[in-house]
Amino acid sequence: NPMHRSKLIELLTDYGQRYPDERDTVDRFLAFVRANERCFERDLWAGHVTGSAWLVNGAGSHVLLTHHRKLGRWLQVGGHSDGNPDPLAVAIQEAEEESGLRVTPLGDEIFDIDIHEIPARKDDPAHFHFDVRFTLQAVGDDQFSVGEESFDLAWVPISSLPDYTDEWSVLRMAEKWPAAGTPS
Repeated sequence: NPMHRSKLIELLTDYGQRYPDERDTVDRFLAFVRANERCFERDLWAGHVTGSAWLVNGAGSHVLLTHHRKLGRWLQVGGHSDGNPDPLAVAIQEAEEESGLRVTPLGDEIFDIDIHEIPARKDDPAHFHFDVRFTLQAVGDDQFSVGEESFDLAWVPISSLPDYTDEWSVLRMAEKWPAAGTPS
């Protein structure tokens, strides 16, 4: 039943129209989703869809990054779909669980996508994460609490992101962010 994939396919198609220079990644992502009915399950070792968040503070000047326990790098918050076909809902849930913040989406369109290989670990073979990123904003208090998935969390000034990470897909989101316009 491809119904549960149709929303993501629609979102990815729209994203490809907005970012034509990312066409190759969009095509690969769409082909994967169309070919794998179980694309939202974490035990599909061809890869699986994950949801993550470009989570900004109230002012829109800082982004919340996690120092990821398994990967040892500063990355945006996010995680596995675990069967949920709505990556925005996944991004919101993961952001709230990892940070203790209340968050709100700044739109329901995809902000960025990335396909990256996750190295083999313990019983898990190497596999791909098909990551769908959305823009979220902290509501009310910017005071986060560190969840067990992370070594640490930090509000990183978007202007000094390269001091924290050389992860190209994170820096690409920073380039897109001013273009996305800061919410008033």
